[in-house]
Amino acid sequence: MMGRMNDRTEVDGVVDVHSAVAEHAAEIATARKDICRIATAGSVDDGKSTLIGRLLYDSKAVFEDQYEAVARASKGDYVDLALLTDGLRAEREQGITIDVAYRYFSTPRRTFILADTPGHVQYTRNMVTGASTADLAIVLVDARKGLLEQSRRHAFLASLLRVPHLVVAVNKMDLVDWSEEVFERISDEFSAFAAKLNVPDLTVVPISALNGDNVVTHSPNSPWYEGPTLLHHLEHVHVAGDRNLTDPRFPVQYVIRPQSDAFHDYRGYAGTVASGVLRTGDEVQVLPSGLTTTIAAIDGPRGPVEEAFAPMAVTVRLADDLDVSRGDLICRPANAPQVTQDLDALVCWMADEPLRPRQRLAIKHTTRSVRAVVKELTYRLDVNTLHREQGATELGLNDIGRVQLRTTQPLFVDDYLRNRVTGRFIVVDEATNATVGAGMLTPAG
Repeated sequence: MMGRMNDRTEVDGVVDVHSAVAEHAAEIATARKDICRIATAGSVDDGKSTLIGRLLYDSKAVFEDQYEAVARASKGDYVDLALLTDGLRAEREQGITIDVAYRYFSTPRRTFILADTPGHVQYTRNMVTGASTADLAIVLVDARKGLLEQSRRHAFLASLLRVPHLVVAVNKMDLVDWSEEVFERISDEFSAFAAKLNVPDLTVVPISALNGDNVVTHSPNSPWYEGPTLLHHLEHVHVAGDRNLTDPRFPVQYVIRPQSDAFHDYRGYAGTVASGVLRTGDEVQVLPSGLTTTIAAIDGPRGPVEEAFAPMAVTVRLADDLDVSRGDLICRPANAPQVTQDLDALVCWMADEPLRPRQRLAIKHTTRSVRAVVKELTYRLDVNTLHREQGATELGLNDIGRVQLRTTQPLFVDDYLRNRVTGRFIVVDEATNATVGAGMLTPAG
């Protein structure tokens, strides 16, 4: 493998290692049971929490005492699996999801992190939070109601956040007598809408989350459906290839200088590889200084490694003693991100107090924190109609709009479409230290 990994070609000074590293990453991912991050979305009462409960239960990720507690709390003749995810008292009382709930389960093939996000329009910010790191988004649609405004809203948000894979789960098919005509109508309508959103991968599955039909095993109620079950698709969707293995980006999180005689010469820079591949011996550049050196060694949790790629957490040692600190970024000299103090981004506002021009805020981008001022609000986006309101003067809670910011210090950024880590940032209220917004650096179009 290592021999093949070193067979690489130079294209305009940039090392093209994507195919070889993707193969290597896929092998390691298989051995370690690759992690797939999933966000669920959809309108109110479409069954998101019930679906997650079903996946947890059928994958044996629920303890017996948990199931018994849910069974006792359930009303009616069936066990309400939604109670496995709706943990807040207000959620249980109202039968709705309010906060983002993360749940974990594994199959022999893959480990999953599930984010159950609210369906109400006033919780758009929660959906953005859950989908910002997702590899795949599941949008549930009630077979009786068809494609609703909130279903379109969440599909648009998933495409805006560049979630690579989208699954439409047409739920409650048992309530429409497993009608193939109803399923095909919803599938065609959603496919036509998704074509406008540049969704790279779309899969539509008919299910009944309550009864488990087509969730883990094929249901005899839908002999006309020849596609995969939901879990089979989640297990086999290829997520390793979605990672950017071309652009090496290593934000420095912490400088390690052990206070020990045995390691008195040790100086390492710890962090998580944001994208690309780092190898011992590679020539690298440190931003913002622009100084170049080579990688002397890479230390992983279990000792030295020859190479590191996203999302590995490692410590990088450099051949030269450079001034490197938290917030700096290590990259390749011929493949560096843009260094800028002017940000043009789509911002989802998450605070009650609206965002307005000339407002002063703090920006956290990877491991770098800077202060910023809002230069201009270009437009506010209506996520229902995709209309741009050019005359908007502020962004309110859950609003999304294009904002121009000026930072006090330079940031090292990429286009969000190319790199979801270096292409995003959060906005922080300096007074309360609360996260009040999330931004994506996407070109105006």
